[in-house]
Amino acid sequence: MTTAFFTHPDCDLHQEPPGHPEQSARLVAVRAALADMDLLRLDAPLAREADVMRCHPAQYIARIRAAVPAQGWAQIDGDTYLAPGSMQAALRGVGGVCAAVDLVLAGGAANAFVATRPPGHHAERDTAMGFCLFGSIAIAAKHALDHHALSRVAIVDFDVHHGNGTQDLLWDEPRVRFASSHQMPLYPGSGATHEVGAHRQIINLPLPPGSTGADMRAAYSAHILPQIDAFAPELILISAGFDAHRDDPLANLNWATTDFAWLTAQICDLADRHCAGRVVSALEGGYDLRALAASAAAHVTVLKDRGHDRYASQ
Repeated sequence: MTTAFFTHPDCDLHQEPPGHPEQSARLVAVRAALADMDLLRLDAPLAREADVMRCHPAQYIARIRAAVPAQGWAQIDGDTYLAPGSMQAALRGVGGVCAAVDLVLAGGAANAFVATRPPGHHAERDTAMGFCLFGSIAIAAKHALDHHALSRVAIVDFDVHHGNGTQDLLWDEPRVRFASSHQMPLYPGSGATHEVGAHRQIINLPLPPGSTGADMRAAYSAHILPQIDAFAPELILISAGFDAHRDDPLANLNWATTDFAWLTAQICDLADRHCAGRVVSALEGGYDLRALAASAAAHVTVLKDRGHDRYASQ
């Protein structure tokens, strides 16, 4: 059984002003890095508005749609822009991760990686921010719970920035255990350890600037991994941001490419133990193109190898 890879050319239509770090070249780099891998390649479908409304109100969706310009850019916060193709791209992002959940839960793939843009983990209930429009990973979790009648879904967010949007959207959702590691202090300023959710189901792991991969491995082993293990999820979702890499220009953590492979393997170990290896990963950040490409390839290589191993053992 293979790893599914979801992406779509529409995601390249979300164009940013020149010099913006969240550029279409990011997906070009990721696709090139995965080009020679044996993956099940699928187009990310468009999400229905009802899918997005699992986490965002209709008025917010209408406001984003109305703000999309006919040409050029519309700026909706200090670093978040809309272009003529942005709504289409964002709906592919939500649709891709929900389709990946459907496929993996149906047994059509061992696991999946969704490479779309814009990213999603900063989008709050009625606020677009941090390059993000819709909280795709939170929507996918709600989709798994409500559409597939799961009882426990875990999300691991290893983007260098705190997943404030995912936290906001799932603050009162006891069926999801959300764990985020992130540099602190850093944008968006949230993610302190005392932010635990309405049901104490949120785990925040702030890491100081300069933290290494060894620091990350120790912190995950002591905090996040045991708590996900105890939760015994039926599905694990990943917000896969690769901007904790030491070469990334937007932050100051010092992870190496091999650290992303290690962390992916640890998450897969938990998935093997509790949910038949079912993992769906969605691209978030990563802004040095070479580091992004290498880290995404390392991440997907682990997913692919685990899927193959699980198939071979059956």
